[in-house]
Amino acid sequence: MDTTKMMDAALNLANLDKMPNDCGIVVPGKGIKNVLMGVDMDTAELLLAKQLGFDCVVSHHPRNTHPDMLDVLDDHIFKLEKLGVPRNKAQKALAARKDELCYNQHVSNSRRSESAAKLLKMPYISLHTPADLIGEAIVQKFLDKKFAKKPETKLEDITKALEGIGEYKNSTRKPVIRVGSKDSYAGKIYVLMSGLTGPGASVLKAYFDGGVGTLVMMHIPEKDAKDLKEQNIGNVIIAGHMSSDSLGMNAIADKWRENGVKVTMMSGVIAGK
Repeated sequence: MDTTKMMDAALNLANLDKMPNDCGIVVPGKGIKNVLMGVDMDTAELLLAKQLGFDCVVSHHPRNTHPDMLDVLDDHIFKLEKLGVPRNKAQKALAARKDELCYNQHVSNSRRSESAAKLLKMPYISLHTPADLIGEAIVQKFLDKKFAKKPETKLEDITKALEGIGEYKNSTRKPVIRVGSKDSYAGKIYVLMSGLTGPGASVLKAYFDGGVGTLVMMHIPEKDAKDLKEQNIGNVIIAGHMSSDSLGMNAIADKWRENGVKVTMMSGVIAGK
């Protein structure tokens, strides 16, 4: 395979027709047969790949900063619209978080690992939103099957059920309840693992306003959890960061393997089998 076909396979699995701005073929390559893949792959991992004879490195988290990467956050606007939250209301709720991230992005060393990959002549790609969407869909389907039409479902039922998925079962960091208690009724369960990063408490509140009872997420800052507890209108379960990222990465790797590519996992990827 070449890096374009590898990217296309990931996009197809995620039902995307174009590459989101938090992904990239950082250094293109052809004849890829031996891939080193991880959640965070930077200069050290590139050097390791070169030393061990790999011919491509794949990172989940973005390794170069697209100038329009923050537009991926707008996915939250469209998710909320499907839940009945007006587009303009969702946009305003998201504005402060986008502004905060813009400050952080502006000072980042956005070409650090890209420059290393080019010096090493190492093909290098990053896959963020596709993997997140795949993982999100896997967990939503799993929970829907378990708890559809079961109004008595409580948060403890969900955290226990999640360990029926290999990546969560095999992780040292198990699913936890961050907002609510084990005896809290779940209500509508909504898995939110895409959209670049955590959208902030105002946007999460908008999901509850849209009828969601429990959000299942990868991670949440303590300050956002505190804000949501004070609002006292919904629940948040954190499934786990590395384990949730691993869901999509493992699915993509399996698709590449079907095309004859050897994929070795490291740097945070948790086996699902």
